[in-house]
Amino acid sequence: MRQIPLLVLLTDLVLVVSAITFGSLVRDRVTLFGETTEITPHVVGVVLVVLTVAWIGGIALVGGYEPEVFDTGTDEYKRVFRGTLLAAGVIGIGCYLLKYDLSRGFFVIAFSHGFAMLLLGRLYVRRLAYAARRRGHLMHKVLIAGSRAHNDELAASLERERRLGYRVIGAVTPAYDMAERTSGGLSVLGDIEDLAEIAIASGCDVVFVTGGAFDSPFQLKELVWALENHHIHLVVAPSLTDVSGERVRFRPVDGLPLIHVDGPRTHLATRGGKRLFDTITSAVLLVLLSPLFLALALRVRLHDGGAALFKQVRTGRDGTTFHCWKFRTMVVDAEDRLPVLHEQHGHTVGLFKLKDDPRITRPGRWMRRLSVDELPQLVNVLLGDMSLVGPRPPLPSEVRGYEARTHRRLRVRPGMTGLWQVSGRSELSWDEAVRMDLYYVDNWSMVQDLVILARTVGAVIRGRGAS
Repeated sequence: MRQIPLLVLLTDLVLVVSAITFGSLVRDRVTLFGETTEITPHVVGVVLVVLTVAWIGGIALVGGYEPEVFDTGTDEYKRVFRGTLLAAGVIGIGCYLLKYDLSRGFFVIAFSHGFAMLLLGRLYVRRLAYAARRRGHLMHKVLIAGSRAHNDELAASLERERRLGYRVIGAVTPAYDMAERTSGGLSVLGDIEDLAEIAIASGCDVVFVTGGAFDSPFQLKELVWALENHHIHLVVAPSLTDVSGERVRFRPVDGLPLIHVDGPRTHLATRGGKRLFDTITSAVLLVLLSPLFLALALRVRLHDGGAALFKQVRTGRDGTTFHCWKFRTMVVDAEDRLPVLHEQHGHTVGLFKLKDDPRITRPGRWMRRLSVDELPQLVNVLLGDMSLVGPRPPLPSEVRGYEARTHRRLRVRPGMTGLWQVSGRSELSWDEAVRMDLYYVDNWSMVQDLVILARTVGAVIRGRGAS
């Protein structure tokens, strides 16, 4: 997996050189801080070399090219920031001590522009890596050690997140839990007692240790010693799922890493900041999109003469009901036909969706594909019945069939879009949709809302999972 760090290093080099060159060109044409001194080509050449070495070196010193930072999360971008700050500090202090009159305008332009370009470059390389991994390239070969049930659970999580590049090649279980295969279909390669030998022989890159693997901490320490010279990464996966990194803190106590888990953030999703954002954004969008509303309403009316808008009772926050508005995309008697479709397809619980629903009208198909049929829900957002981001508003009949844990979806306002919609929409199973909604409810943050809104635009443009 050395291709990604090397590609990132080469990308950073190109972007840093470009930023420094851009700074020198702009500085010659724009006066900042009252400076009038000219930057000669000779000075640019010297500064280019020194600044590039300092910048790339600063990022390297804070671990910006370590393989483990490239998979997911914001740690990679934080290290770029710290490395840039370190380089800027070293250059600034060095110029002061050496009494070198480096242009302040050039300094500010080069570093500010370069930092932004480095972040975009890292994001682009990450997207390339994700795309390659979805096609089966740049994969880590993974061996999972633990009880069969824990192994299957972890393997399912790694399969869902294929963008991280983990391909499970087998499992190792304790002697009391041995079988040829786990319930999830993983090949069991042997006993936990022989884990180090099995890992080395299998040629794996990563060993995941999960629940039920060892009886004592000393066994894990022995595994670390056995793998230290074989370039095999060791990852301990605690029996803790669907918890965001912001809620987890590590605190070592006498050599024992303790995991502190903060409580769910459900209450934060009901505070005034989110509501204020919803109110302002929905009001602005309603004004800007009013011509589109009129055009869509006319198209629906002219198709079959029925009502342009469709309202339906949905369940909102804490089980309260409200009328959810949409542009009508189905035939006028769609609700009357629903029980027959339930019976034909054996539907009993959860959200009911058909890939090729016979009730959808001709204009309704492209309206659904573009998700413009849901735009009237901006009125629901403005009124406070819904939010821009949250779990989808369920029917009261669906709520009556909820399991106990699923009721947590109702702890926050339902949303026009949500985590599961941008992660596959109707392509996901009901269980997966519930899991993602519960993750959203328990791990809410405003940043996550903004990311979901941005991803919604991309999902709609691609028509991913639309139905």
